[in-house]
Amino acid sequence: MFGCPCCGELKFSPFRCHSRFCPSCGNKYAMARTHAMASKLISVPHRHCVFTIDDNLRHFFLKDRDLLNCLFHSVSSVFSRLFYKMNMSKNFTPGYIMVLHTFGRDLKWNPHIHCLISEGGYSDDGFWRNIKHFNYTFLRNAFRTALLNEMEHHLDSSFKKIKSSCYKDHPHGFYVYAKPRKCNSRSAINYIGRYLGRPVIATSRIDNYDGESVTFHYNRHEDEQYVEETIPAIEFIQRLIRHIPEKNFKMIRYGGLYARHRDIDKHLNRAISREKAAFYKNFTRWRNAILSSFGYDPLKCPKCGTIMVFLELKYNHKRVSLEELYEKVMSRSRKKRVPG
Repeated sequence: MFGCPCCGELKFSPFRCHSRFCPSCGNKYAMARTHAMASKLISVPHRHCVFTIDDNLRHFFLKDRDLLNCLFHSVSSVFSRLFYKMNMSKNFTPGYIMVLHTFGRDLKWNPHIHCLISEGGYSDDGFWRNIKHFNYTFLRNAFRTALLNEMEHHLDSSFKKIKSSCYKDHPHGFYVYAKPRKCNSRSAINYIGRYLGRPVIATSRIDNYDGESVTFHYNRHEDEQYVEETIPAIEFIQRLIRHIPEKNFKMIRYGGLYARHRDIDKHLNRAISREKAAFYKNFTRWRNAILSSFGYDPLKCPKCGTIMVFLELKYNHKRVSLEELYEKVMSRSRKKRVPG
């Protein structure tokens, strides 16, 4: 609860639900993740890669969500091998950000990895090597092999037949999109905010709801053809909730330079300086996020325009003691620090 020190006007501000499926909280989450990812980027060109899988493998990942980790492990191993072959003694290491999308444009189950990778690697002795050519044949074959081996390790022997058929049906490997389009650091930051942090479906794509059916649209991936689809509300909900990740499962993961914290890496020029990163982070806070998104200050008194001040915290319509709340938080923090 906030109050105006001049006219006495009171205002309640609700807590966030913290759900990434909520249009409001999901947007707040995307802003925070965009800032976290952008602050790690090195000021070099980056390339966007998409790693897809065989349609016949999708149901395995829906049935056993632990297999989704195999996608991340496979992509990491592919990039490690790709750069290791360039110069084994120098050990060039790229920086890359991997984001798991389990949805297609039609909201159906389609797990795949989007990756933003630096076009170059940093050696152990502090030398940067630019890379202009990515061996797509290697990427496709290496990803297919790495993923099938990971899945075979996690599944029973019956998967061997499916593995064999995947090699037969995809002799040139799984499809990997890595269009050689130059992407400077500024474009990469904009790309992260626009694409990597996006929710399953934007509210702007939902055209109508009549109480029974939901109408939404998308551009078909194959030919960018505009498609409008109307399905029962229950089916729409089913398509959405299957994309809710397991608790504590990380949909965004960092690799290479972006995953390690070594003193030698501090010499790299970041796309966003520490001073700017701290400034941009300020925009992700509640008050500034509301102001930038909706154009009004939530703490400005609607009657006299004075900035309102915090009065008290309420939960379940009862006043909460800030001292008691602080002690509970600190108690949990101390327990985590105590070795088991």
